[in-house]
Amino acid sequence: MIARKCFVSGRVQGVFYRATVARRAAELGVTGHARNLADGRVEVLACGRRASVERFIEVLWEGSSASRVRAVDVQEVELAAAQWPGDFGTG
Repeated sequence: MIARKCFVSGRVQGVFYRATVARRAAELGVTGHARNLADGRVEVLACGRRASVERFIEVLWEGSSASRVRAVDVQEVELAAAQWPGDFGTG
């Protein structure tokens, strides 16, 4: 199991980007969150099996049909057992 924090930039707010990646996270069994940031980016925490998280990061480049992703910056994250999310949220 791995955790990655991703910062997605481009046209990713107000275009159903978070809802789209939340649906794909559920399909892939990935937990975490997608949150809008004040600077126009979306912060995504992706947790789960390595193959699922790696595939999910590829999905972040796709987004919704109205989004235009310019960059996905990925960081490794160490989470304690109590910090591991049980589902995927968009708040």
